[in-house]
Amino acid sequence: MIDLRDIEEADLDHLYRWRNEPEVDRWMYSDPPTFEAHETWFDAFLRDPDRKGWIITLEGRPCGSLTLTGLTSPQRRARWDWYIGDAEARGRGAGRAAQALGLEIAFGEYSLQRVWAEVLAGNEVALRAQAAAGFRREGYLRCHAYKHGEFRDVALLAILASEWAERREAVMSDLRKSKLIAGGPAVKVA
Repeated sequence: MIDLRDIEEADLDHLYRWRNEPEVDRWMYSDPPTFEAHETWFDAFLRDPDRKGWIITLEGRPCGSLTLTGLTSPQRRARWDWYIGDAEARGRGAGRAAQALGLEIAFGEYSLQRVWAEVLAGNEVALRAQAAAGFRREGYLRCHAYKHGEFRDVALLAILASEWAERREAVMSDLRKSKLIAGGPAVKVA
């Protein structure tokens, strides 16, 4: 089963380890941080009311991360970031289930109107996964990210609360039937 739990102090080390995994790093905007820079980011993240994060778990074992940034915005929109850091969890439905559980929280608990993401061009796995969750491509930013000494293009994606509401029952039902989730968070989606 896939579930989400709040990021906590004890997650510092495995978030750092995942962030430095070549398969994760290659799709991040920035080059891998030093441990000290990671610690600084992590401490700021935990104290920032504008950001919230969850650890994705597979059978209770941490395997990835999902975050929302922009939660204090009066615009009721937030930026979405996620990855599966544990190579053994990739390809097992963890990302698909985590996205659905995350959207339940974003649109239910936080009453967001819009969740948006930026994905490095060429990351077809992430683009397909987000499209499967209901995200739509909304734009393309040329030479937007500087990574490993080169400028990279970025695709912009988003999903609206109304779009999630339309597909929510089918997605959650499919995940339950596939035994990827138990019941998910008990939240009401507007």
